[in-house]
Amino acid sequence: MFRARRCVTPYGERPAAVRVRDGRIAAVEAVTAEAGADTVVELADDEVLLPGLVDTHVHVNDPGRAEWEGFATATAAAAAGGVTTIVDMPLNSIPPTTDVRALEIKKAAARGKCAVDVGFWGGAVPGNAGDLPALHRAGVFGFKCFLLDSGVAEFGCLRPHELEEHLAVVAGFDGLMICHAEDGRRIGRARGRAYADFLASRPPDAEADAVELVIGAARRTGARAHIVHLSAGESLPLLADARASGVRITAETCPHYLAFTAADVPDGATAFKCCPPIRDAANRDALWRGLADGLIGAVVSDHSPCTSELKRLDTGDFGAAWGGIAGLQVGLPAVWTAARERGVPLADVVRWMASGPADLVGLRRKGRIAEGADADLVVFAPAEEFTVDAAELRHRNPVSAYDGARLRGVVREVWLRGEPVGDRPRGSLLERGKA
Repeated sequence: MFRARRCVTPYGERPAAVRVRDGRIAAVEAVTAEAGADTVVELADDEVLLPGLVDTHVHVNDPGRAEWEGFATATAAAAAGGVTTIVDMPLNSIPPTTDVRALEIKKAAARGKCAVDVGFWGGAVPGNAGDLPALHRAGVFGFKCFLLDSGVAEFGCLRPHELEEHLAVVAGFDGLMICHAEDGRRIGRARGRAYADFLASRPPDAEADAVELVIGAARRTGARAHIVHLSAGESLPLLADARASGVRITAETCPHYLAFTAADVPDGATAFKCCPPIRDAANRDALWRGLADGLIGAVVSDHSPCTSELKRLDTGDFGAAWGGIAGLQVGLPAVWTAARERGVPLADVVRWMASGPADLVGLRRKGRIAEGADADLVVFAPAEEFTVDAAELRHRNPVSAYDGARLRGVVREVWLRGEPVGDRPRGSLLERGKA
């Protein structure tokens, strides 16, 4: 049993005793409930019991680019940050997860190495529409596509007619297509150290145009579509109108868009480079409103690490650097720090980072402290402060936009299915419909 004066449940924060049996939550009772024969974990007065977070946007890059990350290091970082379930993206690994054979290769790379539970996305690329049903049957949680150059040659982008073709296939088995929505025709070429030049090269209307494209294709095919890493507030009215008219479209954003603004990014600081980019303060405010209004339903890391050399830290050239932020371990304190300053309660943060992503992919036993759910639990000290040191983070390469940031909220303990997360990998490989 876990006894907490503060416990975040689907009904808000309240005192509770959480009874665990055989890796599941057997009951959520009054905090004064008798323990009986149970061992009791008593939380301190400054601690809150949270459900394990669910991060559905993680690039593990293994196999093929394990020097960028890898299952052992990615899941260790996840656990240290209170994330007990991740869903791995289909690209940056070699081969990309675009057919069942590649999925099996990826599972073999992950097996026995994971500190937390891991699921997998499939990939939608030119020419593989016929592979999607078999990948769906094999248990992927949906399909990732790019509407512009993905940055890696082996994962091609879909042109508009290909997007529609793939969505029509996905609609046939009521799957989920998740889309990197930027219009490559509106993307400029950035060179040099000036962040303002890089930001200008990826304007918000490049996102909005691509979001409109996805909305139109989803409307015509009836497919479920999802916009990943939304960074531009201009897209929110488009999503609102589409959903009001019955289009099945959802969106997520990321901690770095909620925590930082363009003014926080020094010239040459390529650790901050991501695509789409971190925008201005007014845009950040719009994303927070989108969360409050329910237009954005999840906050996930888009953890996309690489080697220090690929980040071009030596030259600070935004045009040449790999675009991706390594933030899996610090997403919760980064969002909580910004949320607290805005008066947003911790229960909302947990909903966006736990049950929201879990619901997106159909993981009904994850991301919530409720009877029948997996006993994935986190002891969190929301008032404790710390300074991020990238060299001490658990992901493979010591590069992070959060390096030196002063954040509030420390993960003290993590349990996976009722057992403490330790040095022995206990994570399971998850399949859609079986978890």
